[in-house]
Amino acid sequence: MQSNAAVKVVKFGGSSLADAEHFKKVADIIKADPSRRYVVPSAPGKRFGGDSKVTDMLYECYDRVVNNNDYTDILDKIKERYDLIIKGLELNLSLDKEFSAIESILSNRASCDYVASRGEYLNGLILASYLGFSFIDAADVIFFDSDGLLDSEKTNKVMCKKLSHYEYAVIPGFYGSACDGSTKTFSRGGSDITGSIIARAVEADIYENWTDVSGVKMVDPRIVENPKTISVITYSELRELAYMGATVLHEDAIFPVRLTGIPINIKNTNRPDDEGTMIVLQAPDDDVRNEITGIAGKKGFSVINIVKDMMNSEVGFGRKVLSILEKYKISFEHIPSGIDSMGVIVSSALLAESRERVINELSCEIVPDCISIEDNIALVAVVGRGMVESVGIAARIFKAIGEAGINVRMIDQGSTENNIIIGISANDLENTIKAIYYEFDGKENS
Repeated sequence: MQSNAAVKVVKFGGSSLADAEHFKKVADIIKADPSRRYVVPSAPGKRFGGDSKVTDMLYECYDRVVNNNDYTDILDKIKERYDLIIKGLELNLSLDKEFSAIESILSNRASCDYVASRGEYLNGLILASYLGFSFIDAADVIFFDSDGLLDSEKTNKVMCKKLSHYEYAVIPGFYGSACDGSTKTFSRGGSDITGSIIARAVEADIYENWTDVSGVKMVDPRIVENPKTISVITYSELRELAYMGATVLHEDAIFPVRLTGIPINIKNTNRPDDEGTMIVLQAPDDDVRNEITGIAGKKGFSVINIVKDMMNSEVGFGRKVLSILEKYKISFEHIPSGIDSMGVIVSSALLAESRERVINELSCEIVPDCISIEDNIALVAVVGRGMVESVGIAARIFKAIGEAGINVRMIDQGSTENNIIIGISANDLENTIKAIYYEFDGKENS
């Protein structure tokens, strides 16, 4: 970096930039702290119930082009959204040129990624104009390789050099350039990743991720009403929870900042004074640790149950099983096993296309005594750095589940001992999460 002054990278989600009034809140937040120097905007989100996200409208435009249907009415609605924001901010700014370019490229069968990325691009232009910051197109500083994966080292090198010339800048989230120069997007929620990439490049003191909630909740608020906010969580804990369905932060956004230990602060645009959740590489020594940090769950799994006498003494047995899954590009989630049995937990969606072929090949290769597939499985992750040193955590978890009348199908504990994974029927997912939460956080609110 070109300065020893504090540097913050700030990312604002779509709900924080849905309309002009939200833009004003965002601007107040940024201007309240001069160290908030690099800003990553998402596309406008929903303004009210029943409203549409701009990105969803852009996808609809693309679908209509593919199906040879007229898309101009949707594009006009998108332009109206941006014009309302510009008018509400009293900016002397026109996006007519940009929309003409979008329409021209749509008419020539633009790529889906290009169309989807325009929501962030246009919002970035407006926010840069309103703040008086420089605008940097993400396509000039974020790069993907020939496999469609982020080229992190090239990106970091180019980003670092580019931003060294700008004290304050807006860089749109969600997209970059493919190796052929075309536009390439991250998956949904990719603006989180963009912010993390920038934080790494500028060696930020902190990466603030602003959304519409005051931090990461201990459980999904749609399952438990008004759950506790987690004050401090480690990267590894959040990674576990994000993978299992916690949605405050895109799980891949953790990796760039984790490399350099940059903390992430999840903040609420509508309640900027709330402390939110601090995500750190390692919790401070004086951190008062809860026994459990968070609980999350996800449906959509199947278990391939394999039984064979003396399985444990057959060298290469596990390799044979996994090599067949690899052949069909099926990754495994967990492999709980016994002396004569193995359960391989996989995504039901990944298994669906090759289900019979997988079973047939496993039967021929490993000659099991019995093999079957059990569907409709959900996984629940109970995560916490305090679990390692706390006696009786597992006993309390399974006592709570048992008292709720829920049958446990699978148990797996990570080697780091900061999580326990529980397999249950998908129909029992919400009740399982509730039972565990109330065991560790008091009685159910009724």
